[in-house]
Amino acid sequence: MGSLEGKVALITGAGRHKGLGQAMARAIAKEGGSVVLSDIGSEQGSKFTKEHIGLNSEMEDIIEDILKSGGDAAGVACNVLNEDEVKNAIEFSVKKFGKLDIMINNAGIGYLMEKIDKLSQSDWDTVLNVNLRGAFFGIKHAAIQMTSQGHGGAIINIASQAAKRGFPGAAAYVSSKHALVGLTRTAALEFASENIRVNSICPNHITTGLGDWQNKHFSATRGYTEQDYLKAMKERIPLGRVGKTDDIANMCVFLCSNRSSYITGQNLDVSGGEEMH
Repeated sequence: MGSLEGKVALITGAGRHKGLGQAMARAIAKEGGSVVLSDIGSEQGSKFTKEHIGLNSEMEDIIEDILKSGGDAAGVACNVLNEDEVKNAIEFSVKKFGKLDIMINNAGIGYLMEKIDKLSQSDWDTVLNVNLRGAFFGIKHAAIQMTSQGHGGAIINIASQAAKRGFPGAAAYVSSKHALVGLTRTAALEFASENIRVNSICPNHITTGLGDWQNKHFSATRGYTEQDYLKAMKERIPLGRVGKTDDIANMCVFLCSNRSSYITGQNLDVSGGEEMH
């Protein structure tokens, strides 16, 4: 039996190939958990284009891959900006698999990057609303469901190294992830009496599809070639390599399992030693 046998997990922002959500879904299913993947599903306006979002077709491919591997998975469209859609995704998970044990707030924006003096209110609001308000909705309605079930649960927020330090050109993103740390700590205190544990994972750079975009963006804005940018990144990481999606997925499985039953309110660095606080 896997460490998550009989558990049911919902993961937001899980509809992209090469994404953290995909890796976490696969890892949870491999450990015996049933997984509901959710993502926005289709293009919505100029800020949510197919370059950056999880499409329904991609999500279906990921689900099919999990099913072929012997796992249990389903999918539901969900725009985390809409509270009713988040609530519906949780209700879908319960209807499909009978309960909800694990909520992973992974949906986020890491591609509207600009210096403060050039950052528009519209981009600021979009990043804060997806990265922070979306996680708030996920925590709120997962906690309501888990409390009604009466046997606790695990909520995991995907934060960032940017929750621990500043990064030029990423004011909205950094602000949203710093705030997510505070939300994680507060939720952990509020729901501890229900045995609902709330933690966040703080990766440094991970080689996802979004990560590829960030490599190109930051190398160009800072006057590096992409190769030199990646070389400098590796040199500042004590373990000498860039993070992989499986590094985050493995931490996620641990935090979802009973092996972490005495851990809550923590914002855990998974960064090869680059971040240590």
